[in-house]
Amino acid sequence: MLPGAVTGWDLSAALALADALGVPPTATAELLPIIEAVMVTKLNQQMDHSHG
Repeated sequence: MLPGAVTGWDLSAALALADALGVPPTATAELLPIIEAVMVTKLNQQMDHSHG
C-alpha cells in the first residue's frame, strides 16, 4: 500500500466478477495479470499527470 498510488487490484473480487460474467477460468487466469499490470500502470500515470 502506497499513499497516492495504485499497487494492484482486489483479485478475489476480479475473479468473482469474471466468474459471474461467465468468463472461463482458464482465460481469467491467463489474462487477468496482464490486464491488471497495464491498468495499474495507466492509473498511476494518470494520477501523476493530474497532480504534477
